[in-house]
Amino acid sequence: MQFVTDLFVSAQGRLFDSLVQPVLFALGLGGFVEMGFEGIEFVLLGLIELAIAYTLMRPLEAWWPAERWAQRRAVRVDVIYTVLNRLGVVPLAVFALLAPVFLGVDGWLRFHDIIPRQLEDWLPALDYHPLASFLIYLVILDFAEYWRHRLSHTFRWWWALHGIHHSQRQMSFWTDSRNHLLDDLIAGVWFASLSLLIGVPPGQFIGLLIVLRLVENLSHANTRLSFGRLGDHLVVGPRYHRWHHALDLPAEPRFACGCNFAILLPVWDLLFGTLYLAPQLPPTGIHETTTQEINARDDFWAQQKLGLVLLWRALGTRAGKQPSA
Repeated sequence: MQFVTDLFVSAQGRLFDSLVQPVLFALGLGGFVEMGFEGIEFVLLGLIELAIAYTLMRPLEAWWPAERWAQRRAVRVDVIYTVLNRLGVVPLAVFALLAPVFLGVDGWLRFHDIIPRQLEDWLPALDYHPLASFLIYLVILDFAEYWRHRLSHTFRWWWALHGIHHSQRQMSFWTDSRNHLLDDLIAGVWFASLSLLIGVPPGQFIGLLIVLRLVENLSHANTRLSFGRLGDHLVVGPRYHRWHHALDLPAEPRFACGCNFAILLPVWDLLFGTLYLAPQLPPTGIHETTTQEINARDDFWAQQKLGLVLLWRALGTRAGKQPSA
């Protein structure tokens, strides 16, 4: 294990010294050296995460698919999204940019004898039990992610962006990263802000992000894998999440904006009445209503443009909510 750690640190140092640091200084951005070093770590971990996802989930899709496709052309755009997402630093950059703001506000409050209480203040023993604190942070952030996800289906302007994620008819583990870039930015601000608010250490922040993303990779996989009747209600899996992406959702008023919004723990859907499971595996996607939407289904730039067009239209209407597709 120590050998792996040393190898990782060595690779991070070499990439930083030979590539990132010279570029930063050449551009006059020496003040961002620390952020650049952390960015290399994030990129390397993203590559490792991608390798794990491909190694574990591609065989599942090949050997036990939910549906078989004559060709996989539609998946290619999701591969582009995944590479950009895993090599990108949006969540880390947002975390780094917001950290000084939170530190400034925290300093001002403390100067005026107002001491914000964080998780360790309520539970001091967590300082000595990092695994326990990690799991508690994971539950808190998963709860927040449930509501972020649900709200992205509720508000018309947000659905204009998030609908890009649901437009994939050939859903696979690559589909997890299929998002409009603005939607990714909103999600990054949401996740990083709450992480800073509850005092998540930077080291645990990356670990929490990776755990949730690997679970999301699996939940989008094109596989018939099921955790069983009990297991599907304990952890979000492919069968559970496939109903969230169903082309046709259950015709019940409580599912007007969708179902199965949970990222990791189905308990949130159970508590808030948005859980739905059925034995069959439904086709996925949305019902496009215009030629522009159909043409954008498999094109990266067309999807980015379409999201902005739909966002502009949504902001120009009084409609507050978006029925889920």
